[in-house]
Amino acid sequence: MKIYDYCIWDFNGTLLDDVGAGISSVNTLLSERNLPVIPSVDYYRGIFRFPIIEYYKSLGFDFDSEPYEELAPKWVKLYLENVRSSGLFDDVLLTIEYMKGRGIKQIILSATEREMLKGQLDFLGITDYFEEILGLDNIHAGSKLSLAQDWKARHEGARAFLIGDTDHDAQSAKALDADCVLVCRGHQSRKHLLTLGCPVFNTLVDVKAWLEN
Repeated sequence: MKIYDYCIWDFNGTLLDDVGAGISSVNTLLSERNLPVIPSVDYYRGIFRFPIIEYYKSLGFDFDSEPYEELAPKWVKLYLENVRSSGLFDDVLLTIEYMKGRGIKQIILSATEREMLKGQLDFLGITDYFEEILGLDNIHAGSKLSLAQDWKARHEGARAFLIGDTDHDAQSAKALDADCVLVCRGHQSRKHLLTLGCPVFNTLVDVKAWLEN
């Protein structure tokens, strides 16, 4: 059985099943600008990337005529409306209870703005499971690597692993000097995740089995 002190969770696409909310939100913006919409979840997972501004560029948004700093709040407003119908993946509560039962401290590390993230966790009723909630100080969904580096500096010698759903999570795990496992039902495709050199699983049940193996 693998021994860790900390489980560091990504939020969007790992705990929260919000792919549909994200697609619906950006498709509204695309339609309003007469740009082609995202046709499917598979297509979305093939183009989604960090930093988010690069993903927007790939969709055809023109930041010369409409700066990203003006577009981002519009997406956030739509997302906060659409995400109300999103919930946790079915195996999340059992898994975070399992981590708690094993004495593994749990952390959230997210590219979501901090107060927005806290509000979502409160709404979902899972805030109390997490020792720290680490989010950005802005809504532009850039990089969370500096948050990871700061956490590492404050927890020298910690035995940690990270659970995420994107290549940015794999990068964050390296910044943390932590092991990384990825679950391929979130914001990036299984095909892409398999290129990153981390174990890739279908569900959190599989992650639990990996921990116990």
